[in-house]
Amino acid sequence: DRGGGYGGRDRGYGGGYGGGGRGPRRNERGFHGSLKEDPRLEAQLFQKADQQTAGINFDKYDDIPVEVSGDNAPEHIEVFTAEAIGEDLMRNTQLANYRKPTPVQKYSIPIGQAGRDLMACAQTGSGKTAGFLFPVISSMMKNGVPEGPPPGGRRYKPSPVALILSPTRELTSQIYEEAKRFCYRTGIRPVVIYGGSDFKAQTSDCDRGCDLLVATPGRLVDMIERGRMSLAACRFLVLDEADRMLDMGFEPQIRRIVEEEDMPHCAERQTFMFSATFPREIQQLAGDFMQDYIFLTVGRVGSASKDVTQKVEWVESRDKDRVLIDFLHTIADGLILVFVETKRSADEIEHYLCQSGFPATSIHGDRSQREREYALKTFKSGETPILVATDVAARGLDINGVTQVINYDMPNNIDDYVHRIGRTGRVGNIGNALSFMNDRNRNIAREVYDLLSENDQEVPQWLQSMAGSAFGGRGGGGRRGGGGGSRFGARDFRR
Repeated sequence: DRGGGYGGRDRGYGGGYGGGGRGPRRNERGFHGSLKEDPRLEAQLFQKADQQTAGINFDKYDDIPVEVSGDNAPEHIEVFTAEAIGEDLMRNTQLANYRKPTPVQKYSIPIGQAGRDLMACAQTGSGKTAGFLFPVISSMMKNGVPEGPPPGGRRYKPSPVALILSPTRELTSQIYEEAKRFCYRTGIRPVVIYGGSDFKAQTSDCDRGCDLLVATPGRLVDMIERGRMSLAACRFLVLDEADRMLDMGFEPQIRRIVEEEDMPHCAERQTFMFSATFPREIQQLAGDFMQDYIFLTVGRVGSASKDVTQKVEWVESRDKDRVLIDFLHTIADGLILVFVETKRSADEIEHYLCQSGFPATSIHGDRSQREREYALKTFKSGETPILVATDVAARGLDINGVTQVINYDMPNNIDDYVHRIGRTGRVGNIGNALSFMNDRNRNIAREVYDLLSENDQEVPQWLQSMAGSAFGGRGGGGRRGGGGGSRFGARDFRR
């Protein structure tokens, strides 16, 4: 039993993990980051123009239903206090203008403090990044650095105390940006690694001290294979967008990282799994990575936010370009995200929009990391207020000011639809989603119909008929296994 942390065996700042007692200098808390106030860095971290918090509708959170299952779940918190999250993190929440915890944080913070494992299903845009960063950072502050033998060999190997895995470069970078804010003046040094960027530069950064590592699975395996990273000191493992990682084929890498390297066993570490959807297969996988975990569902998982006004229109494939342009003429301002099925379509529609006088950019899997970052930068700044994207951009991207999502091509499953439209209406703000449907999308008609009905949205007569014919004899609910109008789309399969 891990109880409230790792107590007596943790405060070994001397040689500790890291290799032969050498390596980068540690601060008085045993970590590698700065404890000093830095007004310039503070302004850079907390006064960004695109900061989400300015328009957060925190009061709406109180209406979101929460369901908790698991043995002896700790009591949730209602407010941030220095006692709950520590003085340093408390100061950073005030700097970031976080007035009160989101539903995810209300539960994840005490669960983390109690040393328990957590499987959380939270509506996208519900503040779940801070939902795992807060308990990890506050527990690291409370428990200090784990004491232990250095990883094998004479060469120094960085060994993070916390590891956060996420599926895409964009989401990984985003989590890292949040981690930098909340690690400010805690002494904890966050580092980010992902494929598509300079390997040597990333290893050099890790070698300067790595307490909290945000990584994509492929790049981390690469570092481990080259002997440039140890996981022996890891006491906190977070899998964000866990379902997406499995969808993208990362299960072998994840299992290798967690089960076949030098990472401590699940009894010796805390594990958090986060995602907006959690099919039964993934819950069963959780059994391999976690012990006696608490299952947390916030809002209806596999459902969409009521803060997004959803409209569906019947549009034949040959008419989509014309309808798209006509619709764009009605939008006065805000950022617009257009989702398409293929990389080729993304390029073609970007070109067509620019030719039609609409400044647009695109993002998809064939773009280099530099191109993707530039596209996101010009989109966020409003220089190109239309971003055409494949599903690579649909997961986890947190861009303030997206007022409209357009599904030019509908996705093949309802989970991707939910993730796409979750790019607008973020964190309690209002957004809009328009979807073009035709006969090709009959496979998800029933689930789109259920989703619209459930969220009190307008349902066209043709969709009702299409859903009725698509219903056949499937029993409803499709992949989510919903049906029955439950407010929760994911269930703890152990019950």
